[in-house]
Amino acid sequence: MDLLLVALPFLMFVTAVIALLRGFPVAFTLAGVAILFALIGLAFDAFDPLHMRAFPQRIYGNIMEMDKSILVAVPLFVFMGVMLEKSRVAEELLEAMGALFGSMRGGLGISVVIVGALLAASTGIVGATVVTMGLLSLPTMLRRGYDPALASGSIAASGTLGQIIPPSIVLILLGDQLGSAYARAQREQGIFAPDILTVGDLFAGALIPGLLLVGGYIVYQIVIAVTRPSASPAIPREELNADIFKVLRALIPPLALIVAVLGSILAGLATPTEAAGVGALGATLLAGFRNAGASSNPRGGRWLVAIGAISLLALIAAAMALNLRAGVDGNERLLTLGLGAVAAVGTLWALIRLFRTRVLDEVMTQTARISSMVFVILIGASLFALVFRELGGDGSVRAMLEAVPGGVFGAVLVVMLIMFVLGFFLDFIEITFVVVPIVAPILFLMGVDPIWLGVLMALNLQTSFLTPPFGFALFYLRGVAPPSLPTSAIYRGAIPFVIIQLFAIALVAALPWLATALPRALYG
Repeated sequence: MDLLLVALPFLMFVTAVIALLRGFPVAFTLAGVAILFALIGLAFDAFDPLHMRAFPQRIYGNIMEMDKSILVAVPLFVFMGVMLEKSRVAEELLEAMGALFGSMRGGLGISVVIVGALLAASTGIVGATVVTMGLLSLPTMLRRGYDPALASGSIAASGTLGQIIPPSIVLILLGDQLGSAYARAQREQGIFAPDILTVGDLFAGALIPGLLLVGGYIVYQIVIAVTRPSASPAIPREELNADIFKVLRALIPPLALIVAVLGSILAGLATPTEAAGVGALGATLLAGFRNAGASSNPRGGRWLVAIGAISLLALIAAAMALNLRAGVDGNERLLTLGLGAVAAVGTLWALIRLFRTRVLDEVMTQTARISSMVFVILIGASLFALVFRELGGDGSVRAMLEAVPGGVFGAVLVVMLIMFVLGFFLDFIEITFVVVPIVAPILFLMGVDPIWLGVLMALNLQTSFLTPPFGFALFYLRGVAPPSLPTSAIYRGAIPFVIIQLFAIALVAALPWLATALPRALYG
């Protein structure tokens, strides 16, 4: 009997994984398994039903834990990403970068990596990036004689950069889970005025590793171009039209949005939720400006949207120069109110343009679908973690990790290996909501740096998008790739980039300052 009670948490975890692999809905699987094992624990007097009273508190947040308002950033960033997908940003970037780098061997591959990085910092949505770049660049790369495996691997890997380069949905969800776990670990140590781990900390921590990953992808493209010239041929210069004004026109809008969103977070001017609102507003203005061409009057109202966008940028600049949170007086108040009013008018007109062309309807529907999926899974995972903990799962996992040879490093290595293996089969959301709440408090009690651990986990979860057989980026690409491209080529193309990912994880593990230096420099 005692052996059964000790094994209950592990049986619960295994049951959930098996049910997920069978294809049952994630949220209902987690909640259903939790209720089933709560009843089993109740039957063996191993679970107190009074613990269920803590469930609403877990959903609405605890004053001792991280503020759950950070999760409001999720639908806002999703809205921003979907809106940008409809505004043809990726298409223009790919055309501009292709014209700029296409005349050199490996140039198209380098262009795909750069565009993937820019879209990652603009949208953070893997599916939209992979599908868009697959539709636009894969046919061109294959037609130009690129090796099918190299072309497909480049697109799939570049699309996953949205998981590590901020702003990222993964970092937001990890920040919520790790923030709660970090506060709980400090309370168990008797620290009742705990340090706080914020999403901004993870954004700053992930920036350098993300850029190193981009550099690794580009180096790989160059190495292939040198060692296997036939795998990544150049485009004849006479076929390219590298218009510098076209390149600038494609680059400036997403770069401005990146500066507005990411810069305001890193500079401490805005919380991630506030910056997500600015990003959603900027994406709406950008989409409204470019979507004007879809109407019967292509130029009608475009100037008004442009003035609204300029006013929004000016308002952000004013926020940097003035301390708006402390209040302003006189001319400063008139300036900020005027800029806000003009930006609002421009946004309203952009929304009207998008509504008339039914783009707004598509964006709102897709945003609601993705956001509701995330939050329903969060509710199911919270119930799962509650029951797992009350069945003694925390104590069992802690004992297992403390018994691992190698101390703290050995424990972190085991957790990373578990997450990597689960990434072959499960989505990053499932891993974030199931595994992280179980292992993170234990690792924090062992003295692991929270930012370093968060960045390692984010890199690991990004890798799960590329690992065959169930890497989601591979599925997205398979859905838009031509039938002539075999699935085996997509899998072969992903393997070198998975190796680069693993090298990046090892590098950050060996050199923690890659993840911690920038947050400490910015926030102390």
